[in-house]
Amino acid sequence: MSYPEIEKAIDIINKLHHPTEGCPWDLKQSHKSLLPYLIEETYEFIEAVENGDARLMEEEVGDVLLQVLHHCSMAHKNGAFNIETVSKKLSEKMIRRHPHVFGEGQRGMNSEEVAQKWKELKQEEKKNLKKYSFDKKLLYAPALESAYNIGKQSTNVHFDWSDYHQVLSKVEEEWQEVKEELPPGNNYNLKRVKEEIGDLLFSISQLARHLNLNPEECLKEANKKFINRFQRVEDEIHQSGREISQTNQEELEKLWIEVKKHEIS
Repeated sequence: MSYPEIEKAIDIINKLHHPTEGCPWDLKQSHKSLLPYLIEETYEFIEAVENGDARLMEEEVGDVLLQVLHHCSMAHKNGAFNIETVSKKLSEKMIRRHPHVFGEGQRGMNSEEVAQKWKELKQEEKKNLKKYSFDKKLLYAPALESAYNIGKQSTNVHFDWSDYHQVLSKVEEEWQEVKEELPPGNNYNLKRVKEEIGDLLFSISQLARHLNLNPEECLKEANKKFINRFQRVEDEIHQSGREISQTNQEELEKLWIEVKKHEIS
């Protein structure tokens, strides 16, 4: 089976990175400078999946693939790796970690057994690496998601609160420390405030975890709720023939409260 369109896409991206005939913007990029776009496109694909929009999923996963091809093309230009070597390593890993499909492994495994086998094989591959209870890979995710995963790992090493009441006390303690760093007036140490707010957010994420909630999902829902409410506020303003720029804060607050009332009712 041939894949002419993916070959065409690879050729297009490689041309964008051609040292003399390529795109000036693309030629200025680095792996690091492109990271925000990879994150953004990934989240846009997640949104399409959550909305069950197959047409948009197709477009957004294409944008994710675009970022992958950019990184492969840049690396190929520097002699590091390319889409072919990446695909080879990926294929080898998938075959190695699915012996029940490609090898002599046990057939008829259920999904839980497959997940456990994957974990065992992954640990076997990395057995010679230096191990820590808290791997820095835990940091390579959105911050709230990282905090949640760190908390889950802390349970595995018996370094966790016993129940959510204890975590709630910790949240209150951290909130008090934030307030102590913000005395009346504007005379505060920004570095210390940043540190204490970070501690507060970490503690709140652990409270969510102890309540069997994912803090990333909690904040995501809150973000959606805010945008949906504010769009309804803007609808009210537009219906009166005005624009948001012509509305003061007091009226916005009043409309916000009305929108909330309708949600409750």
